[in-house]
Amino acid sequence: MLKRVHFGPSILPYLLVAPQIIITIVFFIWPASQALYQSFLLEDAFGLGSEFVKFENFQALFDDKYYLGAFKRTAFFSFVVAFSAMSIALALAAMIDRISRGVYTYRTLLIWPYAVAPVVAGALWVFMFDPTLGIFAYALNTVGYDWNHKLNGGEAMGLVIVAAVWKQIAYNFLFFVAAIHSIPKSLIEAAAIDGAGPFKRFWSIIFPLITPTTFFLLVVNIVYAFFDTFGIVHAITQGGPAKATEILVYKVWYDGSVALDLGGSAAQSVILMGIVIVMTVIQFRYIERKVEY
Repeated sequence: MLKRVHFGPSILPYLLVAPQIIITIVFFIWPASQALYQSFLLEDAFGLGSEFVKFENFQALFDDKYYLGAFKRTAFFSFVVAFSAMSIALALAAMIDRISRGVYTYRTLLIWPYAVAPVVAGALWVFMFDPTLGIFAYALNTVGYDWNHKLNGGEAMGLVIVAAVWKQIAYNFLFFVAAIHSIPKSLIEAAAIDGAGPFKRFWSIIFPLITPTTFFLLVVNIVYAFFDTFGIVHAITQGGPAKATEILVYKVWYDGSVALDLGGSAAQSVILMGIVIVMTVIQFRYIERKVEY
């Protein structure tokens, strides 16, 4: 006869989850609720007074052509950064199985950029492409290309994208390497015996089996492009030239800290948070259907 085990009430489970709940409340729920509340207010820059204006802050945003332009730039920037960082990292992770010597050095060199702070990453790239002192800018000038990202908006956006992709490749690489190494070698060896080449083995066996990791990284990279690239943009271009690299997260900071439009900045943060939540829900609802666990 099968005996059922019953556990009495205990406070231990609540104590174990309490730290995470407290952190979530203090660092997410409370700031998010404050931003939502402030988005309905017209506040004095010095915090001396406020007026409840309902949805006027949101209406002013969508009447602002610069904010709509930031929308388009953020969509383009996020897509390019996420796609490029994941593609390059996947290619590097796939190549690691073909390296017989120096594999640990190869891994270490690729992981190092992940330890670099976003601001430092931006500073490194802005020094290398500085129009007067940068080594890469000098190399481009020698072949007849006059590089100046301080005046050319397209070059500035390209430089920010390159820095953001370089910073995120290491993170994606770690997960792709772990996912590829978890695939049984017998499957790949059987395909090789059947005559499948390296490219065929990758697309027919390896890539379908790492789709859960790919889906996870897709969500993480989009969130990274929306939020964690602020330091890179600030270090390289500060949103310029002529707002050519002013993405949504940077505009939230600029309008709140520099322009002192506290209500408008709070409304922007609420919209940005809503966009990321909606995109994440769409990814889990539709893209995840194509993921085989």
